[in-house]
Amino acid sequence: QLRLVESGGGEVQPGGSLRLSCRGEVFFLNNYNVAWFRQAPGKAREGISRIANFDDNTTYADSVKGRFIISRDTTNELVNLQMNNLKPDDTGFYYCAADQLDWGLGPEYGYWGQGTQVTVSS
Repeated sequence: QLRLVESGGGEVQPGGSLRLSCRGEVFFLNNYNVAWFRQAPGKAREGISRIANFDDNTTYADSVKGRFIISRDTTNELVNLQMNNLKPDDTGFYYCAADQLDWGLGPEYGYWGQGTQVTVSS
């Protein structure tokens, strides 16, 4: 069973930074398109960033552009999401998703992690 595991969530003050990591179990994450999603309380899940497996092309939602950076750690088979200048509106449950097809920021990814909580509060 292919499985994704997120780590790195936590609580931070506004303006702070966190780095989330996504790891694949049983499969090589380097061969997959990977995206990060988040869901805030009472809101729909939204795609916020994605990295392609073919050329590492990246996409960002307008809400995080210029503040978040998605990248691959190919040595450790991780996909990281560096989150800078965090705002209270960034609070939510963050998920990584993977697929051999590139779904951009859409929800069609076939494999999902269980998520990790990010709270931005003073």
